[in-house]
Amino acid sequence: MTDIATLVWHKSSYSNGSGGNCVETAKLPDHDTAVRDSKRPDGPVLGFSHDAWGDFVTAVRRDELS
Repeated sequence: MTDIATLVWHKSSYSNGSGGNCVETAKLPDHDTAVRDSKRPDGPVLGFSHDAWGDFVTAVRRDELS
């Protein structure tokens, strides 16, 4: 089990100047990805497998989500 407090979080480059409306991601030791709301850093964290996160990012870049 990974201690969430030890993760290095990265904010989206598309985040607005005040830091709102943003998600943060962190790589987990097993190469999976953790995702949280930047406005609630102590809130829930979602975990995605490496493949699932890669598929999601690819779909976003291709504008395939509706």
